[in-house]
Amino acid sequence: MKGNAIAPPVTPRELLIVTIARLLDGTRHVAVGASSPIPAAGAMLLRALKEGSGEAPVRLSILGSVRHNFFTNGGAELFDCAAQGRIDAFFLGGGQIDGHGNINLVGTGPYPTSAVRWPGSFGSAFLYYVIPRVILFREEHTRRVLVDRVDFISAPGASDSGVYRTGGPHALLTGRGLFSFDKTRRGFRLESIHPGHSLPEIVAETGFAFEHDAETASTQLPCARTLDLLRSRVFDELAETYPDFARQLHDDTAIRAG
Repeated sequence: MKGNAIAPPVTPRELLIVTIARLLDGTRHVAVGASSPIPAAGAMLLRALKEGSGEAPVRLSILGSVRHNFFTNGGAELFDCAAQGRIDAFFLGGGQIDGHGNINLVGTGPYPTSAVRWPGSFGSAFLYYVIPRVILFREEHTRRVLVDRVDFISAPGASDSGVYRTGGPHALLTGRGLFSFDKTRRGFRLESIHPGHSLPEIVAETGFAFEHDAETASTQLPCARTLDLLRSRVFDELAETYPDFARQLHDDTAIRAG
């Protein structure tokens, strides 16, 4: 992930993809849900960067993909593999995410009379408990999403002492910044701010309190080699599973370059 060459202008989504690749560094097996093109691109980028480096290869399982999926029975095999400790990283989002790392995939308002209903929790609680590096990801960074307390806990961010749990939140990545999660304190810390955004803006748009330095770092931009690999090989690989999204990435890059 290192390089000294100056990269061309980077789109916001490209920055998210590169940041995800950095967050995944050191993992051996990354699993990605069927509706997660940006996390999938980040995992693909890490895999491409590791090839030929002498480091252990990265194994990637994207549910719903033919080319990038080791599973033949979808979620059942994913859950079995996670329970055996054979998946290092996964991604979860939520209609709501609070300052304790709890996520809500059910809906807003008191359950079961929720005013707005979302798809549901599925296996989020199980995977949150057993996969050691869970990255919470939402492009939208507003008080509507990042709330003080979720209306329904689909999956808890932390557990009481005595509860066996090998997994949990590792980081929270949004369209405005990158947060780490402190499992001891059960709270987030702002690690970096994406270019074009500011600390006062993030504070104003976040519904929970978080730790931060007086001068928070800017999210690291990719080197030219990394960006070239992303725009060539990774964009092409991404098109097999997410053709419309890959087309959007190409278009965004062309607009930014023009």
